[in-house]
Amino acid sequence: MCTAISFLTRDHYFGRNLDYDFSYHETVTITPRRFPLPFRHQKTLSSHYAMIGMAFIQQNYPLYYDATNEKGLSIAGLNFPGNATYQPFNYTRDNITPFELIPWILGQCATVKETRNLLSHLTLVNENFSDTLPLSPLHFMVSDRKESLVIEPLKDGLKICDNPIGVLTNNPPFDYHLTNLINFRNLTREEPKSRFAEHLSLDPYSRGMGAIGLPGDLSSASRFVRAAFVKLNSVCGESEEESLSQFFHILSAVEQPKGCCRVGENFEYTIYSSCCNTDRGVYYYTTYENRRITGVDMHRENLDGDTLISYPLCKAPSVQMEKGLQNPGDIVY
Repeated sequence: MCTAISFLTRDHYFGRNLDYDFSYHETVTITPRRFPLPFRHQKTLSSHYAMIGMAFIQQNYPLYYDATNEKGLSIAGLNFPGNATYQPFNYTRDNITPFELIPWILGQCATVKETRNLLSHLTLVNENFSDTLPLSPLHFMVSDRKESLVIEPLKDGLKICDNPIGVLTNNPPFDYHLTNLINFRNLTREEPKSRFAEHLSLDPYSRGMGAIGLPGDLSSASRFVRAAFVKLNSVCGESEEESLSQFFHILSAVEQPKGCCRVGENFEYTIYSSCCNTDRGVYYYTTYENRRITGVDMHRENLDGDTLISYPLCKAPSVQMEKGLQNPGDIVY
């Protein structure tokens, strides 16, 4: 299960937690403008916008989990089991497989508005990447610095929803998550007022009691509420350092430690957390093993090239140790 957010300070930031019980050895992957992007039922994009994101590369094809293009448009695919319904080939529509959707949109669209127009002709086709790589059931969040939308392939067709929250998790469908927020309308970051009884004095005994009732479990519905509350109440400066720090703090509010969610013989955990500065084209990430932020700048590469550029994740734990005092026996207070 996963959580994605869109966040605006001076620049726009987009990223996600990828929560799963095993890794596909994904890499930070840059697709340059002239790398041919073939599609099963559409013409190859031989020239397109460059993009950067997290991908599993198979048969020299970038299977993106989340990505941002050079125009600042971003997409993340999140697990949507039991609800995602892909369709048979439709001769009157643009037929795209789910694993092609991210490069198909990012290769052609600069804004959410342009994406909306492109989606009006779309059918997400039920076609596996290969016999050994079946389709994942997904829904998607698309964002630019002005707005976000959600793409959900449901039984009755493709549903496109405006996303005023800028947050997406997993099941149930997005409409449920928006309605469910009403149940938490009394949450506040302020000191709460007692409404229990007019004649009864009930003074707070702790700070933060305005958020009593904020769910803390790992379910997708609870993570949506918690991520929305933390993000929408976030106070952040406008520098890159402050924005990055706050973004990863928001994601940390919904991350999954290993051991709390069993999946068969394994445990689901936050494999990586990402944060892309979509204005600058810099993709930052942390991994479960390595909490230090690592960044990859797409503009330091040849974006007019025709070859995929791939950076393996820095997973080794990184600890900065102080050098120690000049006189090791001294104690400084």
